[in-house]
Amino acid sequence: MEPLDVVAELWERIGARDWDAVAGLIAEDAVIEWPVSGERIVGRANFVAVNSDDGCADDRPVELLRILADGDLVVTEVEIPQDHVVYRAVSLWTVRDGEVVGAREYWTSPGQDPAPRWRAGYVEPMVAD
Repeated sequence: MEPLDVVAELWERIGARDWDAVAGLIAEDAVIEWPVSGERIVGRANFVAVNSDDGCADDRPVELLRILADGDLVVTEVEIPQDHVVYRAVSLWTVRDGEVVGAREYWTSPGQDPAPRWRAGYVEPMVAD
């Protein structure tokens, strides 16, 4: 499978909560970093556990907004609505031999980081997609 197809399938399997299939797409020694929260997930089992344990374990939809690939690098933007907030992630996936071997994901919520007042004269507010 091409890297873009691996990552598209990964998000589809996460959305379906098919954790065995998710595990089949992640290398045993994969390293996934979440710089916003300062966390590193090491290993397939930990990646599946983190994703299946709490917020991702319910039936909320996972919407793949964008996906781009360049060789082994695949970039995605996804959205996952929750009761009180919408989560968005931009992820940089590294895929080799049909498995995710690493990633860096930037999870946030639109509007979570308030704009500084000094920029008000240079910018206009965005309406959430």
